[in-house]
Amino acid sequence: MADDTRPSGIEAISATTPKTTSGDHLPCEASDLRNALTDRLRDENIIRTPAVEAALRRIPRHLFLPGVPLEQAYADSPVYTKIDGCGTSISAASQPRIVAMMLEQLGARPGHRVMEIGAGTGYNAALLAAIVGDSRRVVTIDVDDDLVAGARGHLAVADLTNVDVVQDDGALGHPEGAPYDRIIATVGAYETPTAWLEQLASGGRLVVPLRLRGAASRSIIFERDDGGWRDQGSELAVFMPLRGTGDDARRLVSLTPEQDVILQVHNDQEVDSAALAGVLGTERRKIWTEVFFPPMVPYEWMDLWLACRLDNAIMRMNVQPTAVHRGGVTPMFAWGAMATTRGADLAYLTTRPTPARPDGSRLHEVGVIGHGPDGRSLAYQVSEEIRTWNATYRSRTVRFEIPDIPAEADPSVGRFVLPRPHHPIIVTWQ
Repeated sequence: MADDTRPSGIEAISATTPKTTSGDHLPCEASDLRNALTDRLRDENIIRTPAVEAALRRIPRHLFLPGVPLEQAYADSPVYTKIDGCGTSISAASQPRIVAMMLEQLGARPGHRVMEIGAGTGYNAALLAAIVGDSRRVVTIDVDDDLVAGARGHLAVADLTNVDVVQDDGALGHPEGAPYDRIIATVGAYETPTAWLEQLASGGRLVVPLRLRGAASRSIIFERDDGGWRDQGSELAVFMPLRGTGDDARRLVSLTPEQDVILQVHNDQEVDSAALAGVLGTERRKIWTEVFFPPMVPYEWMDLWLACRLDNAIMRMNVQPTAVHRGGVTPMFAWGAMATTRGADLAYLTTRPTPARPDGSRLHEVGVIGHGPDGRSLAYQVSEEIRTWNATYRSRTVRFEIPDIPAEADPSVGRFVLPRPHHPIIVTWQ
């Protein structure tokens, strides 16, 4: 895609245009904020190609978030746009760095036909439209009529005419527009729907945030190969789940009367909420693993190993500051920690800094805290899995595959088969 390609109707303000002090959403101010955000993502190597950079500079995100302050619209954070009757967020404008990362994964080009699952505000479809050009169309699908109407309205305000917003069950795709050169899901999926695979053109590419097991989720690039679909790279990413026939609903289990420590439980996990009542008030057993991480190095592959190995895969344990201040819980991160349960027992991850090294930096040692009548045993099991991963699998590459013929699992060599109704997933530490 040429750098000067631009969808019609997108603002283009000269750098010499004077900025006014009006409180209105003025183009120059929006352009400055948009360029600053794009610069940051490019400098951090999230944006790697001219096509993605050009799209992010040209599509005005604030037009897809009416009523949201400009500073928030161009912050590198998600904007939640719809909640269900229980107060759970079910739609959002994704964090810009995740948007850019997945666009880079997708590798759409001028002339490509693209299908997106999860229209949301319409912003991501607008970026795709900028990349593929006016000569091709983008189809984006959402299940809710209000989201579809909103996306259509936002795209109209932006004067983008090469996007079709379809109200339907995203798991079914949109066969009328197939085959697609690229398919991207901006919702989390527990299984890759057959329709997506069938509607992809020969030589096409699918990018999907798959929830693999428990809380472990990755945005995976799949392309067709002999005998199945194999990954061409993956990145850590967690999305709100697909709704409809591919529904992957979650439930919340509170561990404290104050409801400030909450487990996020998925359909493939077993949690006895009654048995866990008061578990954080039982004796704490802490085990340090002698497994260390440098600052800013993610724990994603260790978490995936635990998700594959533990009987009850890891789940997010969200912790509010009030619980930390009471002294009952010391999670790994400000938001909380990964955890697992077994009957009335709970184990979760924590860290501690090592003494400063000569350059002033510190490593962080992973620990496991157990609670419950047999919490020490559960914490020990988790800690042993962490040590095994560190000693044998930490330096290996993890690959993902959706095979035509299911393969046999062999955990002893780091090969796991994650069962699904139609398309099991193979996870291999090579």
